[in-house]
Amino acid sequence: MKRDAAVFTAFLGLAFFGATFFEATTGIASAQTVKDVRSVLEASLKAMGGANLKTIRYSGSGWSSRIGQTYGLAEDWPHYEVADYTRVIDYDAKWSREDYTRRQGKYPLLGRPPMSDEHVTSILSGNYAWDMRGDNPVPLTSLYLDGVSYTDLRLLELVITPHGFLKAALAAKDATAITLPIVGSSDAGLSQNGRKVTVVSFTMGKYRVNGTINDQNLVELTDTWFPNPVYGDMDYEMRYTKYKNFGGVEFPTLLHVHQGDPRLNPAHNYYEYNVTGVETNVPVSIAPVPDVVRTATAPPVKVESQKLGDGLWLLGGGTHNSVLVEFKDFAAVVEAPQNEARSLAVIAEANRLVPDKLIKYVVNTHHHFDHSGGLRTYLSQGTTVITHESNKQYYLDIMFYPAPRELQPDRMALFSPMYMISRRPAPIETVSSQLGGPGGGADRYAITDGERILEIFHVQDMAYELEDQSYAQGNHSADMLMVYLPKEKILINADLYSPPAEGAPLPAPNAGMRTLYQNMRKQKLDVAQHVPIHGRAGTNDEFLKIVGQAKAQ
Repeated sequence: MKRDAAVFTAFLGLAFFGATFFEATTGIASAQTVKDVRSVLEASLKAMGGANLKTIRYSGSGWSSRIGQTYGLAEDWPHYEVADYTRVIDYDAKWSREDYTRRQGKYPLLGRPPMSDEHVTSILSGNYAWDMRGDNPVPLTSLYLDGVSYTDLRLLELVITPHGFLKAALAAKDATAITLPIVGSSDAGLSQNGRKVTVVSFTMGKYRVNGTINDQNLVELTDTWFPNPVYGDMDYEMRYTKYKNFGGVEFPTLLHVHQGDPRLNPAHNYYEYNVTGVETNVPVSIAPVPDVVRTATAPPVKVESQKLGDGLWLLGGGTHNSVLVEFKDFAAVVEAPQNEARSLAVIAEANRLVPDKLIKYVVNTHHHFDHSGGLRTYLSQGTTVITHESNKQYYLDIMFYPAPRELQPDRMALFSPMYMISRRPAPIETVSSQLGGPGGGADRYAITDGERILEIFHVQDMAYELEDQSYAQGNHSADMLMVYLPKEKILINADLYSPPAEGAPLPAPNAGMRTLYQNMRKQKLDVAQHVPIHGRAGTNDEFLKIVGQAKAQ
């Protein structure tokens, strides 16, 4: 995954040599600027039967993925099954409605309880986006992957459909194109050996949209980029193959979609649907935008602090918590979730609670997007990141890489932290999976000022040791860390256990809870209170009741 300037320079040289060789042997220019882009788009729209296409309904089934939620870093985004998928589009009205059922299917759990059958309805109407929960509209005021608004995302998703791309490109004022010979490659069903394609590019607001039109005038690939706190300008690529004619309209029967760049990390496959039915120019009933959606506004980022003990606070107020720990000459924060806005708010509250003490350390429990998206903010101010050893190179190559972030510049992109300027290595320290003593070379890492101590442990998967497969992958993520404060007898965890809401019945124990319990026993931790990254703090007695274990064990 390592990005190397010398390798990149060599690649450019090889690309230039290959282009020159192709021209010399075939007499065909490597890339030719298209002077009349409109004629190219109109020819494609005609070949695809889209000149008079106003609406379309297509259906199928397949799988989709939980983006940013891999169990380990050497695998794809975890999949779930999609059944009874239907999408209806009205291109002129910028209307789209998707309906489908998602469930676990045959795919591995990867540290999660099985996904039960859930019906999903997603709607775009002009400049508004919402979901339906039964008969109730649900406004989408949060950000997709904490990067792009759902309205922008669904508008992009409409534009990167095959016919939507051609219509949007024809309407764009800045569309440009080049014709390229594609030599010696084949990917995802796209036979590209020895033929020409035309790549059309235009902008939609701040977003760049590209589309590849093949030598049969069919749109075979579209892509765009959207902001993401971990990946930066993140790829969104749709591949269209196995075209069939449906009443005079050409439409792909295999939709294969990527989010993420496989050159950086194996995780990239977003969804794949097999299309079984297409109806064109169908009547579309466009529902009015519900008032609750039209008037919805994004809630401000807020941090609410709860004192847990002397020099110790839970920083909540949102869907994810952080924990502030004060030491004699510095402070530490456990977890930097979501995005820069959240991290800036947490840092401001930490500075209010512990004035004149630098945040020297930030502990990252695991690599999932929603738990690591704010790390760049801390790193940009020189805070040392403590994470599992498997994450270091991943973070250096992707999240901390000093590349421009054009769609949503953050502090690191704008100001370039001092460790980058002076060529010092990034301040990252790691916790190992290997059992052993204190320090960065074992499964325990300690932060201390001589009085207070904060211990960080790698959560061990207990399935092999206990010969009980109910613990398999119960740590939710292979790199999962938990944090222990021995003086206060407080254990901090993410995604393994959250105490139930006040007054709610006790939940049934799951693999994550049992794995946390076994790791508490393994490390001989004397726990009085659980402080989760999601939800409220609770007592260990309550936890023991849930996992069904006697305190004496």
